[in-house]
Amino acid sequence: SSKRRTTAPMADVAAIAAFLEAAGFADAASAVTAKFDATTTTNGHVEEEASTTTTTTETASMTTTTTTNGAAAAKATTTTQSPLAVETRLVQSYAPVKDPYGAANMPIYQTATFAQPSADAFGDYDYTRSGNPTRTAFERAVAEAEGCARCLAFSTGMAALSAVTRLAKAGDEILLSDDSYGGTYRLLAKVCARAGISTKYVAMDGPDGPKRLEAAMTPATSIVMVESPTNPMMRVCDLRGLAEVCKQRGVLLEVDNTVMSPLLQKPLQLGADIVVHSATKFFCGHSDTMAGVICVDSPALAEKLYFSQNAEGTGLAPLDCFLALRGIKTMALRVEKAQRNTVEIAEYLKRRPDVTKVYYAGSPDHADAALHASQAAGGGCVVCFTTGSLELSKHVVSATQLFHITVSFGSVHSLISCPCDMSHASIPAEVRASRDFPEDIVRVCVGIEHAPDLIADLDQAFASFVTASS
Repeated sequence: SSKRRTTAPMADVAAIAAFLEAAGFADAASAVTAKFDATTTTNGHVEEEASTTTTTTETASMTTTTTTNGAAAAKATTTTQSPLAVETRLVQSYAPVKDPYGAANMPIYQTATFAQPSADAFGDYDYTRSGNPTRTAFERAVAEAEGCARCLAFSTGMAALSAVTRLAKAGDEILLSDDSYGGTYRLLAKVCARAGISTKYVAMDGPDGPKRLEAAMTPATSIVMVESPTNPMMRVCDLRGLAEVCKQRGVLLEVDNTVMSPLLQKPLQLGADIVVHSATKFFCGHSDTMAGVICVDSPALAEKLYFSQNAEGTGLAPLDCFLALRGIKTMALRVEKAQRNTVEIAEYLKRRPDVTKVYYAGSPDHADAALHASQAAGGGCVVCFTTGSLELSKHVVSATQLFHITVSFGSVHSLISCPCDMSHASIPAEVRASRDFPEDIVRVCVGIEHAPDLIADLDQAFASFVTASS
């Protein structure tokens, strides 16, 4: 199926104008055509012209058209600077075309197919697997947040990561940070291995990370994949340094920015080639939608990634795009509140004598606090801790009442888990041990509730273990 265009639907406007003129409404036909051709500004939004799209945002998309099976096949990008803060821009609408009824929110185009004007003229969309207006709106909103030229929305974060691995071929090598999400480990170790792509695990955190990366590279290395901070160990990678090494060797650097969100860290601006988010987390924010996004600035990379998305049918469905668009409007509020809560909880945990270590990238006593502060605007909303006792850690997780025992993070709800048994269970125990991954670590993913309530809940969970043991 063809790739969508993002230019305005000229054929549709011409058909409407012709209908009005045939019906005897020549003035109305002229008015429709004139209104379409003119670029006007309403409520601070620059509307689209017939041949180009210009938005008052950090990133604006313009489309040029070539013909491949009747498809729009080429996409160019331009960048303009907006005077509006990102919090403001995320609330605004990013509909591909102006809604004729003035809907306050982007409509859900819940359709599999789109009718074409004629046998040899093609509209902006033809098949939802290839593109959908609701998906385009979400992709534009994400691009606003990330400050990138192009965003692609996928059915899940893992689908997005899988598309990145499609950039490698048999015989290539992917270097993965040795402290990574369990799903990433499973994808590379089990799926990519069957495609003839090898994986090497490298400790890329800390100021010496770039040197270790450079030493681990071989002529077969094609992609480097990292997280910073890592999940759940909260290790910090020098993204600028890693990017410099990758560029010198002609290797792609992919950064999973899920833990930070684009509001706290922008890896593309630090030199990364590809940024991936599990949009299930902070973008959607309500634990009710699964989604993933890839953000890039390179048109060539965007086209390769889009090809895989379209060929494999991994694009995000319209209803999920609508829910994600709803979530993104409140993302700034949620991240700000949850991060404030996390700071309070981290300080509380540090005061507890039965907590042996607290892992939080935003703590001043973090080993790489200065490095993290140089590339991020905050510590995020995930804090982890160890107790020195697997029994105690599991008891605290089970005894909390306000925290949901579940995987994931970035939701309005506070969540808690033992990563070794849940989010990182795909990593074998011996591999976790070799990477200093403590079995008693507890991950607290903080939501937007009242911080003193959350602290009181943790307090009673710890206290109940003391009572049960005495």
